[in-house]
Amino acid sequence: MNIVLWIIAGLLAAAFAAAGAMKLTQPKEKLAASGMAWTEDVSPGLVKLIGGLEVLAAIGLILPAVLDIAPVLVPFAALGLVLIMIGAIVTHARRKETQAIGINVVLLLLAAVVVWGRFGPYSFGS
Repeated sequence: MNIVLWIIAGLLAAAFAAAGAMKLTQPKEKLAASGMAWTEDVSPGLVKLIGGLEVLAAIGLILPAVLDIAPVLVPFAALGLVLIMIGAIVTHARRKETQAIGINVVLLLLAAVVVWGRFGPYSFGS
């Protein structure tokens, strides 16, 4: 199960590093035109904040465990992604973007598995 948790964390880290970097580097108008229509409803600062949090979570899923420096941060990073995905689900539900909700639910469940595993039976301290 430890290997499964590493794989899930790695996939989540890659996905959120890419998504977060895009939100940090692209203007919100370009993001809206490229399929992130929800950005039309929020300020540019909020888009950048979400992008920054996604990049930090991606780093937090991998780096603390690899360096063995405060590996307890791994489940906290995953918990942060769970919260971000809850916000994404609410936003997409309000906009009636049902296809996006499915993706958010999958990402939420994957992050929740990492939270469960790393806080629970497969923590780095045991």
